Amino acid sequence: MLEKLEGIVERYHQVETMLANPDILKDMNKYRKIMQEHSHLQGVVSEYLNYKRLSEEITDAKALVEEETDAEMREMAEEEIKELEADLVKSEIELKRLLIPKDPLDGKNIIMEIRAGTGGDEAALFSADLYRMYSHYAESRKWKIEILSMNETGIGGLKEIVYSISGKEVYGNMRWESGVHRVQRVPATESSGRIHTSAVTVAVLPEAEETDINIVPEELKIDVYRSSGPGGQSVNTTDSAVRITHLPTGLVVTCQDEKSQIKNKAKALRVLRARLYELVEDKKQKERAENRKSQVGSGDRSERIRTYNYPQNRVTDHRINLTLYKLDSILQGTLDEVIDAMKFHAGEEALKNS
Repeated sequence: MLEKLEGIVERYHQVETMLANPDILKDMNKYRKIMQEHSHLQGVVSEYLNYKRLSEEITDAKALVEEETDAEMREMAEEEIKELEADLVKSEIELKRLLIPKDPLDGKNIIMEIRAGTGGDEAALFSADLYRMYSHYAESRKWKIEILSMNETGIGGLKEIVYSISGKEVYGNMRWESGVHRVQRVPATESSGRIHTSAVTVAVLPEAEETDINIVPEELKIDVYRSSGPGGQSVNTTDSAVRITHLPTGLVVTCQDEKSQIKNKAKALRVLRARLYELVEDKKQKERAENRKSQVGSGDRSERIRTYNYPQNRVTDHRINLTLYKLDSILQGTLDEVIDAMKFHAGEEALKNS
């Protein structure tokens, strides 16, 4: 491990030299990648320097114990050695965590899809609740949201919403939200006070750049039609809605939110590119998973990951057996405790299997 860390220190100095060269600013994509690498390496190098400092202090303290003749001074030095050795163990654990290979997708923006499942209107209402929850969380992290497609119900629910989130480390934080979210509560329309269980499906897709996925125009079937709102109400008098079918995979994406056919097509292509990218990455992930003993959630959209119980003000994440009695706060976007617990657990599993 120490040999690997010395190589990282050497690379860190190389990166600093590259950033000091004004020519790096001529290629902003390269500059951003180098800055991201610098930020990651800086954390590793800082902790490694802390590890070396603790090792040196332990060596000096042990030498002092051997030379010291005063019993009281020897006892103080021995006590200091115990504290330093405990700190050294913590530093070594942190270094191992930092050395876990970073998923190259973590820094990507995402396209998020929320769809009402079983539960009819109640599921659609909870879809809207989840969208608000994620919106508040995104705002707290200064991320940007752009709605790509939305299908509303007449009572304030969402049958489906597709939107992008852009910012720093979006996928790295949001990747754990993919799966089935189950809600248990008494619907406003339920006169007998019975608790209903509904389900909403969430998909988190890393947004693909054009260089990540090559879409061949000949493999696309593009249909245009007149967009419509809830209940068949006409929203537009021109054929601006777009439906794109990717013939090799059968994936279908529709977009009708914009009045411009060109804008709807561009948004639909963004979603299609993300879904195709997910297929490629999902295949890679399954191949990697075959070599691991365990996983923290498969990321499968059919996997039940979380239950939101309103009567008990409870949220339970079934993947890590985490239960929090602060549903009201979580639905306001205070998701850090849930997401951090998932990230920590995933890191622990990665350490076991590395």
